[in-house]
Amino acid sequence: MKKNTFLYILLVFLIVVNGFFLINYIGKNNDSRPEESQREKDFIVRELGFNDTQLERFYVKSAGHHPTMMRLSNDIKELKDKLFNKLSDDEINESTIDSITALICDKETEKEKEIFYHFKMIRDIANDKQKEKFNNILMDALRRGDRGNRPRPPMRGEGHRPPPH
Repeated sequence: MKKNTFLYILLVFLIVVNGFFLINYIGKNNDSRPEESQREKDFIVRELGFNDTQLERFYVKSAGHHPTMMRLSNDIKELKDKLFNKLSDDEINESTIDSITALICDKETEKEKEIFYHFKMIRDIANDKQKEKFNNILMDALRRGDRGNRPRPPMRGEGHRPPPH
């Protein structure tokens, strides 16, 4: 009987710990995305030093940007899931694969255009001095982004050899 009591206590403890983990880890993960979007907006506003009129125009014009980006990202994720679910098919229909990848390209294009026009809107609101600062911020971000897309060199001991010279 003592063994069972110990197991029940251990089981309740594990359930409580898992519940705590799920609430803190998963709950914060879903809520942090809007905060991140707000931080990005605050960064631009703070760095460019928008006045009250510019702030109002910025918030009114950028209201739909985040939901549009989230919708496009979700659409892309669903299409990629659909594409990679085809890996388990015995026979692959090339036209279906082409169709799905074309839809992914269309959504990616739409996403890039949304980003472009959002930045264009910010630049249109800015005065000449702010435009210059905005250009510098944008170019710096693009340079950092390029570094993030490069493949990393293999680390020693990973079993990869560098290419021949």
